[in-house]
Amino acid sequence: MDTRSLIAVVDDDESVRESLPDLLREFGFAARAFASAEEFLASGCIDEAHCLILDIAMPGMSGRDLHHELKRRRQTVPIVFITAHGDETLRPSMLKQGAVECLFKPFSDTDLLGAIQAALQVE
Repeated sequence: MDTRSLIAVVDDDESVRESLPDLLREFGFAARAFASAEEFLASGCIDEAHCLILDIAMPGMSGRDLHHELKRRRQTVPIVFITAHGDETLRPSMLKQGAVECLFKPFSDTDLLGAIQAALQVE
């Protein structure tokens, strides 16, 4: 069993699903990637994840929808939202709804690591 913190990545962008887990492993985390919110919910990974890196805009169930579903289920995994589509009002709105951070693509490795470390402090 991997004792490192598991970070789950949920993003419909294949390049993000391929690159982010590699980066997370370089940071020393365990990582799993999912192509959709539905795939993540069906995986049984919710209870194992220490942090969720979640794309806001996805086909089907959006990142916001997944966030609301996790709240409804009383799942308390810290969430770092990522998005390529947003304006300056989005980040404060997402933080107010309980996200640890909201990063705009492309974001730096340093910003991502800082957000994950903040999320793991919340846990």
